[in-house]
Amino acid sequence: MKLISVIAATVAGAALVGGPVSDASAERYWNKKAKCEETDPDGRVIPTRYGNGDLGWNHFSGKHNIRKCRVVDAALAGKVDKRSGGRLEYYGVARNNTHLVNVVVIVQYARRTADGEYDAGKGKKIGVITAYCKGVTKCPNWINE
Repeated sequence: MKLISVIAATVAGAALVGGPVSDASAERYWNKKAKCEETDPDGRVIPTRYGNGDLGWNHFSGKHNIRKCRVVDAALAGKVDKRSGGRLEYYGVARNNTHLVNVVVIVQYARRTADGEYDAGKGKKIGVITAYCKGVTKCPNWINE
């Protein structure tokens, strides 16, 4: 497992939310821009797209309370811990002075999601689907400090 040192930071991150959009524009929106990007030890460039309610930053930042790219990026900077086709799992550990929490980052390293709902486009990868703290619904607030 990789160790993510969570240090008291400057500004707390904020989840990005948008108003209601049509299905067609929602699909286009999730793919437009990456919030973060990390390269793993095998040279995979993995985007964390802003996404929507189903995948990416907008999916997990609110639901699982991960609001800093460094939490996701630190786990992705290590080796793949579990692989099933294009689905890759990276495990990390976040810590502060007295607490530890296991972090899981799930990546679809393929052009399309397994269900075929999303397509990143020719030559692109879907990237981070979700990230969460193992064993809890929401990560503790200190992970974002």
